[in-house]
Amino acid sequence: MRTYGNPVLPGFHPDPSVCRAGDDYYLVCSSFEYVPAVPLFHSRDLVHWRQIGNVVDRPAQLTLSDDVPASGGIYAPTIRHHDGRFYVITTAVGAGGTFLVTADRPEGPWSDPVWIDLPGIDPDLAWDEDGNCWCAMAGVTVARIDPGTGKVLEGPLPMWSGTGLADPEAPHLYRIGDWWYLLIAEGGTGPGHGVSVARARSPRGPWEPAPGNPLVSHRGTGLPVQCTGHGDLVRAADGSWWMVLLGTRPRGWFPGFHVLGRETFLVPVAWSDGWPEAGAVRERHPAPAAWAPVEQPPVRDDFTGPELAPHWISPHRRPEGCWSLTERPGRLTLTATGDSLDRPGHTFVGRRQQHHDCRVAALLEPGAARAGLSVRLDEAHHYDLEVSGGTAAVIARIGPLRRTVAERPVPAGPLTLAVDIRASRNPGPQDAPDTLVLTVGTGEGTIRLAELDGRYLSTQVATGFTGRVIGMYVTEGQAAFDWFDYVPADATA
Repeated sequence: MRTYGNPVLPGFHPDPSVCRAGDDYYLVCSSFEYVPAVPLFHSRDLVHWRQIGNVVDRPAQLTLSDDVPASGGIYAPTIRHHDGRFYVITTAVGAGGTFLVTADRPEGPWSDPVWIDLPGIDPDLAWDEDGNCWCAMAGVTVARIDPGTGKVLEGPLPMWSGTGLADPEAPHLYRIGDWWYLLIAEGGTGPGHGVSVARARSPRGPWEPAPGNPLVSHRGTGLPVQCTGHGDLVRAADGSWWMVLLGTRPRGWFPGFHVLGRETFLVPVAWSDGWPEAGAVRERHPAPAAWAPVEQPPVRDDFTGPELAPHWISPHRRPEGCWSLTERPGRLTLTATGDSLDRPGHTFVGRRQQHHDCRVAALLEPGAARAGLSVRLDEAHHYDLEVSGGTAAVIARIGPLRRTVAERPVPAGPLTLAVDIRASRNPGPQDAPDTLVLTVGTGEGTIRLAELDGRYLSTQVATGFTGRVIGMYVTEGQAAFDWFDYVPADATA
């Protein structure tokens, strides 16, 4: 029997939402303070996903100011396909509230936002048989809206808010047969997380909770996947049912540290007596009937394309003047817009860390700039491998502390900056989830500068809703990067 491995979207890809259009599936995730926002993925089998763009990809749609804190910004989008059109609704926390965008094709272009005056986060969209559009929000409430104008036509009305646990959120409404089903997350997005379900004859209720709630939860278990919740149902082309949901994979000694953020998992769903049923989220499951592997991006980006690939992201904004692929063809040229990674406004272009064991490297032509490679969770938690004035340094920023932990002179020519990340195996007391080894390569060999504890770049230390992002930066002058490698450990075996 063919099986698939979880997570199906590793790394910082939380709050997944999925829809089907014919034989194609489309999925979006939260992006928080990073732009371009709302990454969009395509699959033919629910297992193999390829990023085809970002829904919010231009400042005219949304601007995240420096006042938007880390883990602010875009929360929990929902994607739906209705009457031949694609809809994505989400909330920009600290940047205007809830809005809706549409497109004829998932590749875009996506429209400018239609703003919706509803309180809360985690908006959802569903249509009834009369063509009315319903928008559910965390809390949990529902309102009838005009998706073309954003006008609220009825409500918001209270709905079923779960079994009594904290933070009822992530509502998703579905019309299935003669019933409306309401899927919600509750218990918080940490170890108490879970998915529960209720049903009614109308979006207005009254709601009947499932006798077997929670539908999914790993709370109180020793399973390797934790924090399971925030699910969205989809019916496959063959009639089978599936759920995408978020989870974490903690590592290290108690209490465990997850460094990749909340990831996207897939679990099969069965129906019994009119209710959906799902078991534990395992690291391997029997695969869907369809099986359609996709070609993943190459491990090396040599910056020869006309645009940056869609997986490249930046915190808050990426002004046109701070990066270029044409100023020096075949290189990514970055120009400083801020003098420190410790506060918003700097020039940084990175990608999500998606594997516990990986090697990241970049070839830097520093010139007279101050530039380097950074592994970051936010402005107060990052490790930097920086070159400036003929010196390579490793800088650790952990909360209020900032320290240069290693320095070595380096020649002026191109330098290979690298971070090797290795997960701890069979950890004992005080062991970190992983270690990060930072090196610089010159024409004369490789210099090992530092080996750092990975726990300080974890959610459990830094807090927040994101995961690690690794990228290139410049905080003074202008520097060019000839290539960037991201190599999972198994790709080097």
